[in-house]
Amino acid sequence: MTKSKTRSLDEDRKILQTKVQERRTHDQSSQGDRTIRSLRKRLKRIQRKVRGVKAREAKAAAAKTPAAES
Repeated sequence: MTKSKTRSLDEDRKILQTKVQERRTHDQSSQGDRTIRSLRKRLKRIQRKVRGVKAREAKAAAAKTPAAES
């Protein structure tokens, strides 16, 4: 059994954003709609993960460069 190709966080984020937009345009009275709520929750979760990854990468990049000592 082979593993399926996993999507990156950015790909997931883009796909979820388009799904949420499509749902909003099709149904205007969907404030309490369960599917939109779950999609938005998943989108927010992915956005938090992306922010965390970028913060860790920035911290690692800063640690790699030697501090300029005057």
